[in-house]
Amino acid sequence: MAISKRQRLVDATLSRLLGQAPALHGYSAERVRTPMRDGVRLLGDHFAPHTDRPHGTVLIRTPYGRGLPTSALNGRLFAARGYHVLLQSVRGTFGSEGEFTPMAQETEDGQDTVAWLREQPWFDGRLATLGASYLGWTQWTLLQDPPPELRAAVIYVGPHDFREAVYGTGSFTLGDFLGWSDQIVHQEDGGLRRVLSLATAQRRLRPALGGLPLAAAAEPVLRGRAPWYREWLAHPDGDDPWWEPYRAGSALTTADVPILLIGGWQDLFLDQTLQQYEALHSRGVDVALTVGPWTHLQVALHAAGTVSRESLAWLDQHLAGGPAARKSPVRVHRTGERAWHELPAWPPPSEPVAFHLRAGRRLTTTGPDGSEGVAEFRYDPADPTPSAGGRTLTGSMGVKDNRALEARRDVLVFTTDPLPTAVDVIGSPVLELTVSVDNPHADVFVRLCDVDPAGRSRNFTDRHRRLDATLPAGARQRLTLTLDPCFHRLLAGHRLRLQISGGAFPRFARNPGTDDGGLAATRHTVDIAGSRLDLPVAVAPPSPIRSLDD
Repeated sequence: MAISKRQRLVDATLSRLLGQAPALHGYSAERVRTPMRDGVRLLGDHFAPHTDRPHGTVLIRTPYGRGLPTSALNGRLFAARGYHVLLQSVRGTFGSEGEFTPMAQETEDGQDTVAWLREQPWFDGRLATLGASYLGWTQWTLLQDPPPELRAAVIYVGPHDFREAVYGTGSFTLGDFLGWSDQIVHQEDGGLRRVLSLATAQRRLRPALGGLPLAAAAEPVLRGRAPWYREWLAHPDGDDPWWEPYRAGSALTTADVPILLIGGWQDLFLDQTLQQYEALHSRGVDVALTVGPWTHLQVALHAAGTVSRESLAWLDQHLAGGPAARKSPVRVHRTGERAWHELPAWPPPSEPVAFHLRAGRRLTTTGPDGSEGVAEFRYDPADPTPSAGGRTLTGSMGVKDNRALEARRDVLVFTTDPLPTAVDVIGSPVLELTVSVDNPHADVFVRLCDVDPAGRSRNFTDRHRRLDATLPAGARQRLTLTLDPCFHRLLAGHRLRLQISGGAFPRFARNPGTDDGGLAATRHTVDIAGSRLDLPVAVAPPSPIRSLDD
């Protein structure tokens, strides 16, 4: 089906908004069905450029439908610049046959789709994959056994290990994956029903988030339409072979095609994006990395221009033989100020600077001479410490003012004096925390915040950990907590603040304090002198790093 004059006008407007050069070609779109090995057929849209010299084919596999914004930002945008695009709905979604089993179904279906592509007269043997989040997951499953036609991949905020995303802290990542399951349940509701489901999601999910046990509490909301949610809750053990189809980490050792990774400092998959970069870079794979000041959803919204320009440049270089897509392999945004930087690799050199917890809730670079006593707080699962922002997909997300959270009695804070000079934190801070709990069923949540002269306390990295319930109550525990990677400038006159609490609900499932379905409070006792924060600080002044305009 040829594209109308009106659609061409819309495409031209979108190109200008995204900062793209004008389209090179017209294109057409047609509905196609791709057979899988078990006879199931997957529905897709083939966008075909009107040119005798196409650049290759881009494969995009998604559970979220083939309409806006994916069709515009990926399908039509690339087709108008010389690429065939197959935008395919994964099994059990938006007209594709079969039953949707999240993540676990994609390895075979991806390979079967490539086998079908080989038989198409318009396929010239040059293939790239592209997409964000779940669409990134479908790429990692294919990269476990890369087809010979694959020339490049563009992966935004995409995990390679789904079990790690769900249970990596030891606690179930409740808010994100209940919210995501509810989204999937309602995403094919028509018209007004879809609008209402989005508008009422937060209120509708509240009983499911707050109820126990979690599976039963969610049932009145999900109504049997997301059976995978109950299955995830039933398999908390990381060694359980049930999770094997949800892990595609072997791709990090088999992938050898040029890969562009795009992430956000407040994206829930940030740690995996940087693991991917490190693994590929260490093997000499042609890998590039862009990390912006974005949450998971902002990558598709606020970052749309950056993402589309970098993606097209990567495809042009590696499929079409165009010029080099980047001046430097790594492009990162330094938070705490508005600045982009180009780097030869991530992370740049840093040295740990020790900040010591001190009596009076102070944080200093001077170590204690002796005992500084203890600091205590009581965590009550009946009134769980709330989450405020952070690396989440749903609910409160990103950078927030933490003052209301820090005013709670179940949150400890340790704060420096105003910093005499700017400090660049590069990499993953590490907190050595000595703590004891009077209830072995306990969690710890720690966070670093940047406190400005007006007193606003903004988060920039954190970590959650479920403690070992087999240890006896009151046992002294020495925890090494590696916080999320960051690239953050603490400006002169600002203060660094460390938070310590017993949870972040509903981002993570609260620890009930028992293993019998009841609720029990826990007192945490922090040995102040026995705890230390190691902050990775830039070795060289940041000024030699070339700043870019976005």
